[in-house]
Amino acid sequence: MNRYVVIDLETTGHSPTKDDRIIEVGIVILKKDKIVDQYSTLLNPHKKIPPFISNLTGISNEDVKDAPSFFEKAEEIIELFKESYLIAHNVPFDLGFLNTQLAINGFQQLKNPVLDTVELSRILFPQAPSYKLGQLAEYLGIYHDEPHRALSDAYVTGKVFLKLKEKLWALPGETIEHLIRLEKKLKSDLYPLLLERQKQLMYEEIVQKNIATYQGLAFKHIEVPQVEHGVEHVSFGDFLDSIYEENGALQNKLSSYEKRDGQREMSEMIFDAFQLQKHALIEAETGTGKSLAYLLPAVYEAVYSERKIVISTFTTQLQSQLLEEEIPLVRDIVNFPIQVALLKGKSHYLSLEKFNHELASPYEDNYDVVLTKAMLLIWITETETGDIEEIQLPTSGFHFFKKVSTESEGYIDPSSPWFSRSFYQKARKKAQLASIVITNHALLCTDIFNEYKLLPSYDKIIVDEAHHLEETASRHYGKKLDYISMQYILNQLGTTEETKFLGKFIEKYPYKQHHLSLEKWNATLSDAKYEIDELFRTLFQYVMAQNSKNKSLSDVGRIQYRFEDENEIPDKWKAIREMASRVSFYLKDLIHILTSIERDLLKEETFEKFDHDELKGNIDQLQSFIDRLAELFFNHHGEKYVKWMEIETHGAKNAVYLYSEPTDIADFLTNDFFTKKKSVILTSATLTMKQSFSFIQNRLGLPSDLVLTTKIKSPFSYKDQVKLMIPNDFPSIKYGKPDDFIYATCEAIMSLAEITNGRMLVLFTSYDMLRKSYYLLKEIMESDKYMVIAQGISSGSRARLKKNFQTFEQAILLGTSSFWEGVDIPGEDLSCLMIIRLPFQPPDHPIYEAKSEHLKNEGKNPFMELALPNAVIRFKQGFGRLIRSASDRGIVFVCDSRMITAKYGSYFRDSIPEVPITNDSTQKLMEQAKEWF
Repeated sequence: MNRYVVIDLETTGHSPTKDDRIIEVGIVILKKDKIVDQYSTLLNPHKKIPPFISNLTGISNEDVKDAPSFFEKAEEIIELFKESYLIAHNVPFDLGFLNTQLAINGFQQLKNPVLDTVELSRILFPQAPSYKLGQLAEYLGIYHDEPHRALSDAYVTGKVFLKLKEKLWALPGETIEHLIRLEKKLKSDLYPLLLERQKQLMYEEIVQKNIATYQGLAFKHIEVPQVEHGVEHVSFGDFLDSIYEENGALQNKLSSYEKRDGQREMSEMIFDAFQLQKHALIEAETGTGKSLAYLLPAVYEAVYSERKIVISTFTTQLQSQLLEEEIPLVRDIVNFPIQVALLKGKSHYLSLEKFNHELASPYEDNYDVVLTKAMLLIWITETETGDIEEIQLPTSGFHFFKKVSTESEGYIDPSSPWFSRSFYQKARKKAQLASIVITNHALLCTDIFNEYKLLPSYDKIIVDEAHHLEETASRHYGKKLDYISMQYILNQLGTTEETKFLGKFIEKYPYKQHHLSLEKWNATLSDAKYEIDELFRTLFQYVMAQNSKNKSLSDVGRIQYRFEDENEIPDKWKAIREMASRVSFYLKDLIHILTSIERDLLKEETFEKFDHDELKGNIDQLQSFIDRLAELFFNHHGEKYVKWMEIETHGAKNAVYLYSEPTDIADFLTNDFFTKKKSVILTSATLTMKQSFSFIQNRLGLPSDLVLTTKIKSPFSYKDQVKLMIPNDFPSIKYGKPDDFIYATCEAIMSLAEITNGRMLVLFTSYDMLRKSYYLLKEIMESDKYMVIAQGISSGSRARLKKNFQTFEQAILLGTSSFWEGVDIPGEDLSCLMIIRLPFQPPDHPIYEAKSEHLKNEGKNPFMELALPNAVIRFKQGFGRLIRSASDRGIVFVCDSRMITAKYGSYFRDSIPEVPITNDSTQKLMEQAKEWF
């Protein structure tokens, strides 16, 4: 069958069973890889088209008034699908809708073989940033002239299918064979196409460039580049002159280059710190161009001293920016070779050996796992890193990836053929050979506090986004335990009858020796699961029963409760500790059974390495649960550690998360990091409070005699680009009237949206307030004029919400926690930033409370030493969302009058760039805003 019919429908809504109807059909027909015909018709749905659909499609009630009904066109449409594949971008929707309408109108439903371009794009283009039709078309270089019109969408879907077919035809035979085995679980009827490609490969002698194969698996062949030496020496001053100054390399390479004095100042400061073997704190305000400013001295130092420089970032977004934008620019402007490597933890990298083993598994997988396997098969023929963050896996795909990541491998013998093919080992080798190693704070902290070193040896490091180092180090030193993780591991182990880990294991190794141990397994597993459930349910009830003492709300709406000895309620707490003890007891029993099986099987020659690794991995996982239970319930560190629980009030009655962290990480960092390294450069846009670095210095334990500090001013003209407005007539939130405050907030959002045409980012400090504001806004808006996107309510990741915000002409984005930083929305996409409250952590937040007590006991003022500096740094992060380039203009509207009325208000005002501040009635501020825009 070589005829493909592509269909796209526009409808009045998503549910054909709830009386939604088709308003437009677009069809294109493909033969011999060309579009040969098309068909399009509007249909009268005999009901009103919702305004949202009219806005989206441009189809109005007037347009369909005289159009034929579906019944009149049904036979014509059915005829087009004779003896052909049916293709759609999301087949379940289009075919489901069409078949429901056919059935309602008394026609036979279509039973054609289908090809779903969403599913096939996920498999064949696993690195695409999005699978929405418009964004996918853009990624594949396909022009889309009328999005959300049926014929145009069908035409683009047809073009996408041809690209998919072309990609399929370029795959190696080994990959095709694996896809044939997986195909029956896919939505798309791909078997005939795969078979056709397989036959073609039999007759063609195709040598595929850059593809290596081993044990039936095809993957990209990667060479680890050799290091080039021998660079003619120039002084650092001459080096910078040749780049930054007039007619320098930057001016020659970048047509838009404008010299920024602060950028060169920062480069010089870092070079001085390296030479003097001192640490440095550098606050570089927005627009400094700090990435380039620190890369140049890093590259110079690494190349001329032949010593490795490490660069650590907090977000993967910044890592990508360094690798994809900054490093290529640096390579372009310096005239010597630079080797740069990115190194992450083992859990990020795919193990080819484990993946190959899983592909051979005879057991049935669910759809998500099959889709994940298919995506990985294509991805390994393209990826040079094996880093899973390059692709977007389906939800349960992450559980599968855990099983096949390098972390699950156990020990690999360097003489094993897989060792030289390992993505992680290649990444480590590249890092050993590189002059610059880029990593993240999490791996850096693992390396700092571990005896086994993960990073290559280094003595100079640049820590970007350094305001996150303290929390990452604390988290690293702490412990975490939750119900879902524990039950997931026990469910994966399974009973002896299930086809989970143990069931498969004893089927493969049915030796008599361990039958005695196995008799106890099912009962012990059942008891362990029961006790875990009881423990977490009791913890949930325990937290709910507490009065407000020690309880607070997290910024994502979880109830938090701090605990330690719980002396005031000894009986209840004693019962909880006994439960935790019983859980540990059953987990030890499970470990005992697994280790006796391991002991028996080690005597057998047929015991496979994979199975031994998986068995050991499970034993280690159970042991880590025992260690964490001991730390959380039985070890007392006094005020040195804080322990707390978080519960989901709307979740299951056992959705409890337990945490333990040190209250002060400074001594650990001083002893294990700062005194061991020659030079640590800490940089961020937000390190100071009221121009002083003392807060961050104390929190990180930086010895002051060894630290250079400087603040680099922004080149932006904030005085002309920003207006800061603070209303003086908002209802006080203090005296028990939060609803009045929320109402005033929503009215101000609506008024500002009218002035700025949407384009607003609204930052909240509490998820609860965000939620209430969202629903109130939906209520008081007369129409769907503005698209309101809310974190935690609208579905999608932070990046997805930001993308959606930029897609809509008139949109308002409500965010909390992670939206205060790292969200870049340059230009006219963002004209107004609204900050609802000054970002103080609630005084009853467990970590803050414990740190406060610790400071009080040291005779210090917790508000001035902790609460205020943290809030100011957070505020500066939020403030920095608005102006991202020299041409940006906008308003920052702060609804919290404490910025003016409180004694500490000046700390906030003096910590941001100098901008005109207006404190007036809301009405007057709106008039001024209108005038200013």
